[in-house]
Amino acid sequence: MEREIIVKKRDAIATREAIRAAAHQRFLREGYDSVGLRDIAGEAKVDVALISRYFGGKEGLFRAVVRHEDKPDIFREPKSVDELPDFLARLVVDDAGEDLEKRMEMFIIMLRSASSPQAGAIIREFVHRDVLAPLTELIGGDQGELRANMLLAILMGVGVLRTIMMVDGFDASDDDFAECAERFRCLFAAALTC
Repeated sequence: MEREIIVKKRDAIATREAIRAAAHQRFLREGYDSVGLRDIAGEAKVDVALISRYFGGKEGLFRAVVRHEDKPDIFREPKSVDELPDFLARLVVDDAGEDLEKRMEMFIIMLRSASSPQAGAIIREFVHRDVLAPLTELIGGDQGELRANMLLAILMGVGVLRTIMMVDGFDASDDDFAECAERFRCLFAAALTC
């Protein structure tokens, strides 16, 4: 009598995403140094060895969490420095709903983990490669990097107000939406010219 053998096919993509999602939640709550791989594996309901297999370890997993975005090249969207103030103003004012929540969580993960030497290096690499380098390249000139840093400081300040301090007087549903967008556009334009 022949036995029927049923082989359960492993879904590597789903397993990888379950690990990444569990890590995201852990890093969001506790920060890099407080999170253990066994904790993440337990939440993802996988063997801890799979984390090394899919991500190469804790640093690789943290890198995957920080890089996991729908729009990794968002700061490459403006094609000229003249478009930049309007683009950044729209980014700030239009930032609502699910996008705001995702950015808020990523911001908190970075803040909680920035003091770790390993996580801090990954965060600096990410910010430089995906934010400062594209802005610096677009701005150009001798002061391009300084101006890019100024723009990032403004964006981070707005991010702290909106996400950490919950100060948000420029909601897309407000009558002042266009006024807020214009004021932010002027602020970003001034940061580029001073």
